[in-house]
Amino acid sequence: MATSKVCVVVVSGTLERLQMAAMVASVAAVSGQEVLVFLSMNALSYFVKGDDSKAPHEGEMGALMADKKIPAFKMLFEQAVELGDAKIFPCSMAMDVLGVEQEGIEDYLENATGLTKFLHDAQDGQVWTF
Repeated sequence: MATSKVCVVVVSGTLERLQMAAMVASVAAVSGQEVLVFLSMNALSYFVKGDDSKAPHEGEMGALMADKKIPAFKMLFEQAVELGDAKIFPCSMAMDVLGVEQEGIEDYLENATGLTKFLHDAQDGQVWTF
């Protein structure tokens, strides 16, 4: 039987990877699948309240996406939470490294969690990494 849980680990801070992770999460969520997202390393800083920095692109596709009116990755992640069964968890270790408290991250994110807990919760689902 196919799993109905999609687990997305996002560690990259590049536009293409953040955008693809957000698309996977949002499409899975609105398709009725349970979605767990773990934001860590270079990805987490984009979800700190007040951060409006632009993610750098890796190549031509990122440059093209920046010029088009495509939905921003943060908006897609937020829609996954609002329109489906998605939960987005900031990495507790990355938050410590960045010096960010729970109230300093976007409101649609869950409470911070560790990698061990996330992997335990993801054990019966598909795991995608970006």
